[in-house]
Amino acid sequence: MFELRLVQGSLLKKVLESIKDLVNDANFDCSSTGFSLQAMDSSHVALVALLLRSEGFEHYRCDRNLTMGMNLANMAKMLKCAGNDDIITIKADDGTDTVTFMFESPSQDKISDFEMKLMDIDSEHLGIPEAEYEAIIRMPSAEFARICRDLSSIGDTVVISVTKEGVRFSARGDIGAANIVCRQNATVDKPEDATIIEMQEPVTLTFALRYMNSFTKATPLAEQVTISMSSDLPVVVEYKVAGMGYIRYYLAPKIEEEEEEEVAAHAQTKPKAETKLKAETKPKVEPELMEVAEDEKESKPPAESKPKEEPQLLECHKLDEESKPLVDGKPKVENKLGASTNGEIEIMDIEQ
Repeated sequence: MFELRLVQGSLLKKVLESIKDLVNDANFDCSSTGFSLQAMDSSHVALVALLLRSEGFEHYRCDRNLTMGMNLANMAKMLKCAGNDDIITIKADDGTDTVTFMFESPSQDKISDFEMKLMDIDSEHLGIPEAEYEAIIRMPSAEFARICRDLSSIGDTVVISVTKEGVRFSARGDIGAANIVCRQNATVDKPEDATIIEMQEPVTLTFALRYMNSFTKATPLAEQVTISMSSDLPVVVEYKVAGMGYIRYYLAPKIEEEEEEEVAAHAQTKPKAETKLKAETKPKVEPELMEVAEDEKESKPPAESKPKEEPQLLECHKLDEESKPLVDGKPKVENKLGASTNGEIEIMDIEQ
C-alpha cells in the first residue's frame, strides 16, 4: 500500500509542469524515505532528478518499495483537474496497475477522484556521484529565466563563463551577438535577490538554449537557482522544492561546433592530398612498367599460364607508344587487337 497526502496541491502541479515537456514517460520510485523520479530526455542529452522527502507530506505511507510508470502528459492532465488550493492524495495498492488521484477542496465540500492506468517502463536508474564543482552560481531564478529567454532570441546556444569579474552569458546568431554579465552582490536587502559566485577555477562551457529554457519552467518552485559547473562534468541546474526536496537538471556541454570545425578542416585537406598523390605517382609508374616488361622479355621466358602472344603484344605496344599514350599505366592492347588487319601485319613483321 502506498499513499501520500500533500496539502499544497499546487506544488505537485508545478513539479509536473517543469518536467513534462522534457520527459514523456518516467518511473516514480516510492520508498520509505520519499517520492523520487529520475529520467532522461529522448536524445539522452539532459537528465532530470526529482526528490520529495517523506517528511514534507502531511501523510506518507509506503509499506514496500514501489515503482509506478506514468505518462507525464497524462498525469499533468489529471492534476489540472485539481484547484490550486486543493489537497492532493495519491494512492496505489500492491499488485494493481492503476493509481488514484483524489482532490479535496479546502472547505471539504468537494471531493474528486481520478484513476489512471500505470505503464511498464523499462528504464535504468543512473547513479549520480557527488562531485566538487569548479564554479557554483546562486542567483534569482526569475533573472536566470529572463536571461535564457532573451538570449534565445539571438542564438541557439549560450556560453557561460565564470571568472573573477562575475558570470557572463553570451550568445551569437545571424542578427548579432549579446553578452550579459552578472556580478556578485551578496549585500542586498533580500537574500533571494542575491547573486553569489563561488569559484575555484575559471570555467567556460557552451549549452543548448532550448534545454536551458526548458529547465527554467521550474522557476515558480523556488526563488533561487543554483548552477554548478566543471569543465569535465555536465552542468547542474537545481531548484529547491519548498524545503522538502529538489529538482535537478543535468545537461552535457555542447561540443558539436568543435567537431564540425575538425570535419571541415579534414574535408579541405583530403582532396588536395588525393590530387597530389595522383600527380606524383602516375607519371612514375608508366616508364617503370615498360622497363619491367623489357627485362622480363630479355631475361625470363613467359610463364606457362600466359599466352605466347604476350611478348608480341609488348613489341606491338613498343612500336605504337610514340603515337598513343598508355591507359592507366598499362599497354593499350585491346584497341590494337580490335583492328583486324593492321595488328596481324605488324606482328608478322616483328617475327621476321
